[in-house]
Order: sequence, then C-alpha cells, then structure tokens
Amino acid sequence: MVISYLGAEAFKIQFGDIVIAYNPVSKASKLKSTSFGADIVLVSTNHPDMNGIENASRGEKMPFVISGAGEYEVKGVFVHGFPSTSKYGGKDHINTIYTVSLENMNLCFLGALSSKEIPNEVLEELKEIDILFVPIGDDVLSPSDAYKLANSLEPKIIVPMHYDIGDNAKALSTFLKEGGEDSAEKHDKLTIKQKDLEGKEGDIFVINPML
Repeated sequence: MVISYLGAEAFKIQFGDIVIAYNPVSKASKLKSTSFGADIVLVSTNHPDMNGIENASRGEKMPFVISGAGEYEVKGVFVHGFPSTSKYGGKDHINTIYTVSLENMNLCFLGALSSKEIPNEVLEELKEIDILFVPIGDDVLSPSDAYKLANSLEPKIIVPMHYDIGDNAKALSTFLKEGGEDSAEKHDKLTIKQKDLEGKEGDIFVINPML
C-alpha cells in the first residue's frame, strides 16, 4: 500500500490496481487541488475543501463515491461510515468517520472532526486500528485533543493531517511535542505492508504534503 498526502485532508491510497481518494479538494475551493483517477472516493464533510469528486475522475469513468454513514463493499474494499459532527469553516456540518479494511489492514479516517467526544456507540466500532488519520488545527481538533483522542483509539500508526491549512504553522510541532518529537517518522510517501506494523504502538508518521 502506498499513501500519498495531497494537503488539507486529501490522500491518495494505492494498492495494486485500486486507488482510493480521501477528501479530495474541489476546484471550487481556495486551497490547491490536484486531479488523479480513483476507483473509490470517500467524502467526510460536504465542503469544497473536501468534496472534490470531480478531481478524482478518470476520463469519462466516475469513481464510486461514498459520502455518508453506512456499510459498503467495493472491489473487495470494505468501508464503514459512522456519523459525527464538525464545525469546519465556523458552520455545523455532518462529518463521517470512515474505517476501511484492505490488504489485511484497518484504516480509520476521522475527517474534519471538531470534538474529541465521539459517541460511545461509534467508539465501540473503532477497534483494532492499524493506521489512524487525525486532523489537527483550525476548526478541527486542537493538537492536544487530537493526540489524546488518537492515543485512546490505540492505533499502531498515527498520521496527522489538516495542519497545512490556514494559520496552522504551529499545530504540527505542538502535536509532535505531545507525542515526543523524536518519535515521529517523516516520509514523502508512505509505503507500508502488514508486516511493517509489527511492534508499532501509536507511532507518529508525518507524510509530507505533495502540494
């Protein structure tokens, strides 16, 4: 599996011939966006910074779009969406937390989550997380809350996101200090297999934005 960070909350995840896009930035957003072909698009929050489905198309072929709570299976990829809330942009939004199971690994994407208080019925479903994508910065989780929530979910790897939006220059450094700055690994792209998770317990992996 190869994970690329495209800035904001946008990720491209490729395994074999299948590509998953998380929260691609829309052309209507003021943020930088990029276009690439995806088979599956996950949109956690209906906002131009995160709902750029048009930027994840492949020619005339449109990807399978998941934009809310529920259970889905697409091309052998199992996706489960759970409802939560966000105050992104100063407005109330529905935010979907996604778990994705592929290549015997479990990924959890928190989207634009604004509160560390997740309903108990959702928390009960967020078990055995291998890779957790957690937002830090303006309108989402503070660095302290993000780290506390991430630790409580007991993932093997924590990947911070959102820290490059707006005036969030200190958000990442503050988050890393919460976890011990020396423990963070930095990657341009994260190439990982199930065997690479052995011995990992809440390790922070920073993936450098490509934009």
